[in-house]
Amino acid sequence: MREKSLDGSVNYLLEKAKQKGLETVWQRSQQQEPRCGFGELGICCRNCYMGPCRIDPFGEGPQTGVCGATAEIIVARNFGRMIAAGAAAHSDHGRDVAKTLLLAATHPNSGYTIRDTVKLNNVAKFLGISTENRSKEDIAREVAEKAIENFGRQEGEIPFIKLAPETRQNTWHKLDVVPRGIDREIVEMMHRTHMGVDQDYKNIILHGARTALADGWGGSMIATQLQDILFGTPSPIRGQVNLGVLSEKDVNIVVHGHEPILSEMLVAASRDPQLLQLAKSNGASGIVLSGICCTANEILLRHGLPIAGNILQQELAISTGAVEAMVVDVQCIMPALPEICKCHHTHLITTSPKGKLPGAKHFPFTEENAYQVAKDIVQDAILNFPNRGQVDIPKEKMDLVAGFSHEAITYMLGGRFRGSYKPLNDNIINGRIKGVAGVVGCGNPKVTHDRAHVDLVKELIANDILVVQTGCSAVACGKAGLLIPEAAQKYAGKGLAEVCETVGIPPVLHSGSCVDNSRILVALSEMVKSGGLGKDISDLPVAGAAPEWMSEKAIAIGHYFVASGVFTVFGVGLPVQGSPVFSDYLFKELESVFGGMWAVEPDPGKMADMIIHHINLKRKKLGIEKGKERILYDMDMRRELSL
Repeated sequence: MREKSLDGSVNYLLEKAKQKGLETVWQRSQQQEPRCGFGELGICCRNCYMGPCRIDPFGEGPQTGVCGATAEIIVARNFGRMIAAGAAAHSDHGRDVAKTLLLAATHPNSGYTIRDTVKLNNVAKFLGISTENRSKEDIAREVAEKAIENFGRQEGEIPFIKLAPETRQNTWHKLDVVPRGIDREIVEMMHRTHMGVDQDYKNIILHGARTALADGWGGSMIATQLQDILFGTPSPIRGQVNLGVLSEKDVNIVVHGHEPILSEMLVAASRDPQLLQLAKSNGASGIVLSGICCTANEILLRHGLPIAGNILQQELAISTGAVEAMVVDVQCIMPALPEICKCHHTHLITTSPKGKLPGAKHFPFTEENAYQVAKDIVQDAILNFPNRGQVDIPKEKMDLVAGFSHEAITYMLGGRFRGSYKPLNDNIINGRIKGVAGVVGCGNPKVTHDRAHVDLVKELIANDILVVQTGCSAVACGKAGLLIPEAAQKYAGKGLAEVCETVGIPPVLHSGSCVDNSRILVALSEMVKSGGLGKDISDLPVAGAAPEWMSEKAIAIGHYFVASGVFTVFGVGLPVQGSPVFSDYLFKELESVFGGMWAVEPDPGKMADMIIHHINLKRKKLGIEKGKERILYDMDMRRELSL
């Protein structure tokens, strides 16, 4: 039988849950087997009620839907709708952050403040906003208003596209895929994939690129940039990860979801002297705030607060019996949580009007009442502490270093006045670092939890490929001890280890939550601008991977990386393979359109081989496949140098 998880604490708690007769995501996954083969291949259609229709992949049954739609049309429409849903989720996140920045600018007593004025001024100048002789609040107001305009704009183009290399922008303009407005592209994708509209799979996937770019270079980038302005731009910080961060003596509050608008206020409330005193009067030593999923990454990067686990550990955190409250907002929250909370004392608390759960307590949260609601939630958790029964917290926890934003990396590579990606490029050119891979995404119970993330990353860094991570993938590798500087000597190849030791970084850089994949886009653009590695992102020796993906957001992310020129490989499977025509387009032909393409490979070892092969091909095209020898110049050689 396949091992459930690479993480011993997960396997321990799963066995306990089984003995108690409790059901978790792993049992529910097994109950779905055998899964619908048509759905796995992406060749079922419910876009109208003449169906549902499905295409026989063996060619013996129906080869078109009732309306005449072929396999490639059905797969393309399903794929396009996944992109639209994923882009909507991340972009709605960005919208809420923009509204919060506007509130901070216009209502100083709201509890939200502007913490990074340097980034505020940089973003303002990029958007063409004057900063001279203006207060930070006035500048922030105009930045927020400009950001909000991006969602409803009908014509023109979103501004952050201009961060991309000029060659890449020219490609997008030539293909007419530059996003006009974020909401506009999402709505148009839903329209195009309605019954009887766009019947050309290539045309659908082209607009899919426009929709995905509206996420990566639009909604997600707005979320990242404005969160940095509001809450501070991350820089390297130490923390801990895994279920062992939960405390036997303290009130445990676990935040789960994606938007730091809530979690930032909970951080402040958990440090309130009156609430800390209330915790002690109820028998606790104090309050521990930890996180699950991407909210966990947000509070780690800015406050060093611990991560209890990634997405598949949300039920297991409750099953320890040590969690007084799990506070959720949006995305990746399992509907099964109320049921497992019934078996423990944990209060499940929802906060967003977009995401309610029957059986959970709802605390209506808005930006205007944020701090008071946060204090009410913390108080609720404290008063629940005396109801705690027996606890069983696994001992596993691991140190990690996170917070490698674009700005932090630039500073580490050159300091305040000489910050540049040139040292990174030079080490790629000389061969110490072979290339860079972004390894991101979720967890999926179809495969052994964490194993694909960890095995892939270990193989990549062993081959001198620097890895940048976000989201639940970063949590998986953090638990495995890959996010500490010492990991370079233990796991990395000689060249990468030498660079990591010199700079003082781990071989795996944690850059944030899933919206922070936009940081990777900016980093890739800076690599191009720093010179020596081609004129476009598609020239770089880089790749992307989502080894255990499961959500529609992952599809949107994957497609905006492909449209940006990056070779992107997904694990587990991809619901497009019911159409060989469409699969060939994604996996082979799309590279001639965007310079990037999709691939799918469930085996992490083979996935690593694909990435290494791709990076070596890019190095060969750049003429650096053998690297460059370090030359020590004598005085005569120096005299011959010309400026």
